[in-house]
Amino acid sequence: MIVTLIRHGQTDWNLAGRIQGSTDIALNETGRQQARDAAAALDPSIATAVYSSDLQRANETARIIAAAHGWNGPHIIAPLRERFFGEAEGLYNHEFLERFGPWATAEVPGAETRAEIRVRISAALRDVVAHAESLGIDPTTRLIAVSHGAMIAELLRSLTDGAYPLPGEGIANGSAHDFFVTDDDIRWLSPVVAD
Repeated sequence: MIVTLIRHGQTDWNLAGRIQGSTDIALNETGRQQARDAAAALDPSIATAVYSSDLQRANETARIIAAAHGWNGPHIIAPLRERFFGEAEGLYNHEFLERFGPWATAEVPGAETRAEIRVRISAALRDVVAHAESLGIDPTTRLIAVSHGAMIAELLRSLTDGAYPLPGEGIANGSAHDFFVTDDDIRWLSPVVAD
């Protein structure tokens, strides 16, 4: 099945440059508008089910998207939740850099590793597909899943041998990425770029 993975809308902590991780922060008004914009960008004929992590910023984004199209859900898939950042949770980005150094090489006590994230997000996408199959959803149907920036970024890094996202580049709030998901394969359906 194809799963469209969407990053939740903006929160006040996103705006302030604070690391949320698994801290449960609500959307702000900009985030709610980003969720409406994400819904408007989706073809209303492509999906029947919406999934989200158990954190309220993802769940509210998913509820807005589902309501806009009359789709089922959101169904909660807890492993879609954001990376646990250990001692970095709640820090401002500049505090993180001062304390732990550059993101790419930082080792944060108590934080999930990139390898752990890759295993978890891959399993979460397979859980989404398995749940949809248990509901009898047509396998040609696209599924929508709302997750978090670090999770989506790490999945993309694992599927592109680190080529995307570029260093210092994040996953935008409300952005969408399509993946083809089976029991033994996950592929990013990236846009074709002309030479």
